[in-house]
Amino acid sequence: MVVLTNEGASSSSSTCRWKYDVFLSFRGEDTRTGFTTYLYKALEQKGINTFMDDKLPRGEEISAELLKTIEESMILVIVFSKNYAESKWCLNELVKIVECSENKQMVLLLPIFYNVEPREVRNQLGNFGIALANHEKEFKDNMGKMPRWREALSKAASVSGWHYEEGRTTYKSECDFIQGIVKEISSATFNRRPLYDAEYLVGIDSRVAYIKSLLNIKSNEVPILGIHGLPGVGKTTIANAVYCKIAYQFEGSCFLEKVREKSINCGMIQLQEKLLSKILQDNYLKVDSEFEGTNLIKKRICCKKVLLVLDDVDNSVQIEKLLGKCDWFASGSIVIITTRDKHVLSTLPKGHLIYKVKELGPCEARDLFNMHAFRTNEPKEDYSKLAKLILSYAKGLPLALKVMGSALCGKSIDEWSNAFEMYKNIQHEKIQEILKISFIGLDKNEKHIFLDIACFFKGFSKDYVVKILDACDLYPKFGIGKLIDKCLIIDEDGTLWMHDLLQQMGREIAQEEFERLENHSRIWCHEDAYKLLTRNKGSDKIRGIMWCEPEPITVSLKASAFEKMENLKFLIVENVQISQELEYLSNELRLFKWSGYNFSLPSKFCPKKLVGLEVSSSCIGLEKLFEQGCNYKYLKSIYLEDCQSITRLPDLCAPNLETLDISYCDNLIEIHDSIGLLDKLECLSLCYCMKLQILPGTLKLNKSFFLDNCPRLEKFPNVHPEMKCLDFCVNESNIREWPLSLRYLTEGIIQLEIQRCENLGKFWDSTNKLQLLEETDTPIHNCFVINPDECGDLTLECYREILIDLDFCMKNDFFPALRYVTIEDSNIVSIPEGISRLSRLEYIHIRNCKELREIQIPRLPQSIRCVRIEKCPSLLPQSSSRLLNQFGKILEILPNRVREGARSDILMDLFDDSESDSDSDSETKKYYIFLPGTEIPKSLKFNHQSFGNSISFKVGCKFPKLAVCVALRSRGDAWVSVFVNGCQQYSCWTSTEGSYGELWLGYVSLGQLNKPNPSEQNRVEVKVEIGFGFVKWLGVNVECICCPQKSDITYLPLPSDRNGCGSSSVLNDTELPPFQPVFPISNGFEPGLKGFLGDLNLSLAAPNNSELLALLPGPNMDHEVSNTVNDLGLLKGIHNDGCDLSLSLNDSNERESEPPVFPDLTNGFDFGFAQPNLELGSGVSSGFHLGSSSMAHASVNDDSDFYMGSSSMAHDCLNDDSDFNMGPPPKKARTS
Repeated sequence: MVVLTNEGASSSSSTCRWKYDVFLSFRGEDTRTGFTTYLYKALEQKGINTFMDDKLPRGEEISAELLKTIEESMILVIVFSKNYAESKWCLNELVKIVECSENKQMVLLLPIFYNVEPREVRNQLGNFGIALANHEKEFKDNMGKMPRWREALSKAASVSGWHYEEGRTTYKSECDFIQGIVKEISSATFNRRPLYDAEYLVGIDSRVAYIKSLLNIKSNEVPILGIHGLPGVGKTTIANAVYCKIAYQFEGSCFLEKVREKSINCGMIQLQEKLLSKILQDNYLKVDSEFEGTNLIKKRICCKKVLLVLDDVDNSVQIEKLLGKCDWFASGSIVIITTRDKHVLSTLPKGHLIYKVKELGPCEARDLFNMHAFRTNEPKEDYSKLAKLILSYAKGLPLALKVMGSALCGKSIDEWSNAFEMYKNIQHEKIQEILKISFIGLDKNEKHIFLDIACFFKGFSKDYVVKILDACDLYPKFGIGKLIDKCLIIDEDGTLWMHDLLQQMGREIAQEEFERLENHSRIWCHEDAYKLLTRNKGSDKIRGIMWCEPEPITVSLKASAFEKMENLKFLIVENVQISQELEYLSNELRLFKWSGYNFSLPSKFCPKKLVGLEVSSSCIGLEKLFEQGCNYKYLKSIYLEDCQSITRLPDLCAPNLETLDISYCDNLIEIHDSIGLLDKLECLSLCYCMKLQILPGTLKLNKSFFLDNCPRLEKFPNVHPEMKCLDFCVNESNIREWPLSLRYLTEGIIQLEIQRCENLGKFWDSTNKLQLLEETDTPIHNCFVINPDECGDLTLECYREILIDLDFCMKNDFFPALRYVTIEDSNIVSIPEGISRLSRLEYIHIRNCKELREIQIPRLPQSIRCVRIEKCPSLLPQSSSRLLNQFGKILEILPNRVREGARSDILMDLFDDSESDSDSDSETKKYYIFLPGTEIPKSLKFNHQSFGNSISFKVGCKFPKLAVCVALRSRGDAWVSVFVNGCQQYSCWTSTEGSYGELWLGYVSLGQLNKPNPSEQNRVEVKVEIGFGFVKWLGVNVECICCPQKSDITYLPLPSDRNGCGSSSVLNDTELPPFQPVFPISNGFEPGLKGFLGDLNLSLAAPNNSELLALLPGPNMDHEVSNTVNDLGLLKGIHNDGCDLSLSLNDSNERESEPPVFPDLTNGFDFGFAQPNLELGSGVSSGFHLGSSSMAHASVNDDSDFYMGSSSMAHDCLNDDSDFNMGPPPKKARTS
């Protein structure tokens, strides 16, 4: 199954709105009083809006009014009669008709050959030949029209149409002939007439174009597309639009609306009959049974190329009764099914497509609301604030935007304000009516699950909710899956969410169950909870209470406040302090979450099915709860953070406990031995337990152990041989005794974090004989962190020993599953080459390593996603260049490696916009490299460049990937943002420290963004913003539509303006832009290009004797500014179209050899200049002064090779696509 998702580009719909269904072109003398008039009346009687030009004045030329009428007509009918070609008016009209039929996809040209043979028209024979010969005589001095007339006649007569010749026809009569024409035109107009009002639609055109590209209409395959999404998101509207756009290309088409509703109200037989009558154009066809109907549909339609749309299907039986097994369609047929329930599509044939319709993006949501509320794209100024609040409430749901916009249209500000407050509490009935349909279709258990999530568990971990509801016998693993299929809830990275309007609907359903508050099953509003409990009301009907006050309060509750709530299963309380101890809590509780509960729990409280106990900052007595002989086999999670009353953690009697967090318990001294041997315990967190001294004698964990800032703990417990701890983190520890059993940690560990521990060397002594680590498929990130305390007892020499161990481990492949490597505050000199053998490594972070000079990695692993090196001032530029080169190879953005349309497996993984089979919105993988220095990567391919902080360009309806490279100098935060049609769609943040220059290279997939207001041309802007500093250079590589794509670029030209590409810096052929440094000289930054252009002294004379631009030398530059360059290695020219203009004065050996992918960057930034002194006079009259050459440039045409040695040439102009080389030409060119 191929699953594809919509990332939602949109635009105001431009769907054709025809003024006339049919335009009749005819020769008045032949047919006005007979055939054409009869045809016109027959069409009008069928309700087909037809234009007949019998009232317009005739003349030599067609009026502008008639031309516009032709353009506004959907079907253009030409009645060819014997004397048709005699009329110049008719021939001019015909030229316009043919032009419209060729240029407009939805226009249909239909010829009628009335008492004339089609071949006479096509080949201009008989009367047609005579008429054209007469016209040629008349226009012998102006023959321009004749070819157009002949061509139009040939093209129009080549189209399949109707032929009637009196006495020689199969039709019974002329009337019968006309009725046949009317029948076919009626069918054609219906298939082309929109089934929706496109006036106020937003986002249709781009979605239709996207779906059409998925369907591949011109192929002979039979695509079956399922369109699904939450209620009111626009599934039917999109399907309607697609149907209207493509129906005319099929032999038959049918749009079955509201299949769910009509199958209940009218039955499946009526739907089968409608499908047959639409496809076969037979209104009298009857079906006796559903079985007969299914077989008849297959038998009668299997030979036709058809388009079928089944709208609002809610179970697979409906598909089966209408389409059988969907395996019988003729080649080229298309089936589209819309549904709220993705599971319905699971029975479709293998390879079917799935298109998920998502909510509108911010810009398109605003446009849709404004069109309904204000009948314009812009809101009234006084209403803008309220409009933003309503947009926030609607969360991009088209149904809500349309309903509320229409309801508020023409209302005063006071009415708007009052209506918004009402909508927040009472959902608009039209919105709820649509949303509630999906809820009504749920079974009893699914309704309970949906309402529990809507009232209590939105934003909770899915696994946690499953465990809680499983203890309620609701079978949530199955039920939650069905809710996800129906788009009622969303699983986003393991967290349950739902649209705000669906949550409001669920909560209103819970409120409407009973009028009296105490009889409600779910209390989620803090005002209702306060009223219920302070008045000591309640009943056994109450299933759950969520009492979360916005601000902390203290209330007086009676001790028996919960006494009547025997069936209470969920109690969630936040920001509430009570004044006395409770005497009763329900033993049916599955979740007890009360932060700041400052009393002991009731003496008879023994909730045997309790799943979660979360009582942080509380004073509960654990002994009373856990020493009553109860076995809490359902208990999975205990959170006791900041419980200062706990001094000893007892046996918890919870054999299936998975998570235990007892951090910040300042008075905790001892943990019971049984805790360490819990078989199911996955996570044990002990952070900032300042008095903790005794851990369990043995630890047996399955996933994570966190020990942070427990200064009195001196002995680490034994590690059980079966311990499979994947994350082992010990920070700020004084542990003196590390057991030899620590070696068991090496089996499967994927995160090892040891920071600021005084006796870290003893830890390494205990684990010196490391075992090979087993690979694991666990999704948890791998990490190896070494971060010694600069002020601790660990010496630098000891730390070097640790690094030697790290090198040893990598050489011997001890960490095959390692994903993250972070090295901070180290005196390391080089990074071991063993890192290249880590086949799963994704992230390398090296920070504040002052002595780091070399990175000896021969190649980066193919799995790498991010490389970040910062505050490493001693790192050699060659190492940075090597890393950048390797990163470019992995992403295949080096020249001579990437061809148009070629993508590596990694790029397929990164930029594939299709959904996974689970339909989860997985997080976009990030690819970026961040390095010290500001060397522009000459070997990488960037077709848009700028010295400013932004670049803009245009892309088509298919949004591509793009690479962004930024050379910057900053002392704060930096943001790289992507704007699509004016709306920000992506932002990547990075923090830079110090005044070091830095280079950032990253990738963004536009296909995974919401694209507002798209069209065939969409403006994309990449913008870099920094807190304090400036951007030196910005480059973008993207498959755009505003400049030609070139497959091989050996060197990167200087950043230049790309005409039509929207670069922010506009450069002429003869000028370079100045750099405007932000840092003052007193802060240590020279206002030149030292470190950016190496020791280059570059002076440029501006044209027309304007002000000189001087790029001042750095402190190590002792060369004088000269008028000549004696030995210029390589100069990259500037050119408006992006061509590579290379000025080369190298010797022949250098010239004939292929330059390296990366230059030697030892002296800092390499801008393509090899030598330090250069002056370019940019005035046309002064020419160029290069070496001993004085050259004035002659005209150079496209695609020419232009070599400049010691010759003198006059400079006139330099056109696009030229190769401009300075220096002796290659050998093969010297003889010419």
